[in-house]
Amino acid sequence: MSDQNPVFIPGPTNIPDRLRAAMNIQTRDHRAPDFVETFAPVLEDTKKVFKTTEGKIITFPASGTGGWEATICNTLSPGDKVLVARYGMFSHKWIDMCQRHGLDVHIVECPWGSGAPADKFEAILSADKEHAIKAVLVTHNETATGVKSDIGAVRTAMDAAAHPAMLFVDCVSSLGSMPFHMDDWGVDVAVSGSQKGFMLATGMAILAVSPKALAAMETAGLHRTFFDFRDMMKANASGGFPYTPPLQLIYGMRESLKMLFEEGLDNVYARHTRLAEGVRRAVDAWGMNLVAQSPDLYSDTVSAIYVPGGFNSNALTEHAFTKYGVSFGVGLGEMDGKAFRIGHLGSLTDAMVLSGIATIEMAMADLNYPIKLGSGVAAAQEFLRSGNDTSIKSAA
Repeated sequence: MSDQNPVFIPGPTNIPDRLRAAMNIQTRDHRAPDFVETFAPVLEDTKKVFKTTEGKIITFPASGTGGWEATICNTLSPGDKVLVARYGMFSHKWIDMCQRHGLDVHIVECPWGSGAPADKFEAILSADKEHAIKAVLVTHNETATGVKSDIGAVRTAMDAAAHPAMLFVDCVSSLGSMPFHMDDWGVDVAVSGSQKGFMLATGMAILAVSPKALAAMETAGLHRTFFDFRDMMKANASGGFPYTPPLQLIYGMRESLKMLFEEGLDNVYARHTRLAEGVRRAVDAWGMNLVAQSPDLYSDTVSAIYVPGGFNSNALTEHAFTKYGVSFGVGLGEMDGKAFRIGHLGSLTDAMVLSGIATIEMAMADLNYPIKLGSGVAAAQEFLRSGNDTSIKSAA
């Protein structure tokens, strides 16, 4: 695959040349004063993306999965009860991790294509008179199904139940691309990563941790070493790291934050909304359906699309890669073979998204899908050409 072709997977995302250059650095001394001068502002500026003034930014050399593990290991004890809904591959994986750590996981089974069931959470929490449930875990943006859950509604449900459980949120594929309001939503730990909205290489888990979650460390009994919040915060306080940091990613993160702020976070979010709607117009023109069950659940970073009966979505994505050198997301879990995914987040422009729509449309035509060649592109063009001018000048 030519590296000139953009990818249309929901992460890792396309890396702008500006960020590739920022990460292309020679080995440096991470205990030298110039690293301190770089790292401390990165931690402080990242708070603006999470929309928190109270949260503490903690990073680890890991993917988002490492961030999940750090979250539960620093705040919970073996046997603690947690509440989580399963409505996609990534909520399922977080459930699996909790079970492997010996937590008592109360699972709410939901159809794939739905979101976090705030009403069911409220009923369960209201019935928990002994406050046995220590945390509620929610995947903000489920990339397997293209579903965005309402975190504000989950917080409202928790408050209505007057329950003291902590709220943990996976925002790996939403942060930096869709609005996130950690303080307003009362999130106690928000977990993200470097490879999606921040447009960097994979390898840095990025967490925002509330004072309440930090206090939970005092009684947490799960073991941790590499992922210990205390060790990391102690080293960070003097601008350092408790072990060798991912220097290239930290320098890249500094530049990524500059790019996001230059464009303006509101403009970043508006761009993602516009591009997502362009993709949705194309899907509608093809006569296909999104996995997300209703418009209020539509993700602005990834669309999961059912293929017609009798077709295999994995054969479609493989053909698009083999013939045209462009990657699209395969179906995961229950969507295996049934749906493909178009990632529309990170460093993307109107023209790039149109190229992705045109490419997958050609692949569908090659495989005799019941579509009219050019229909999706035309529908997206009509929408995008009339959209607001929120160009991606700094991220192109």
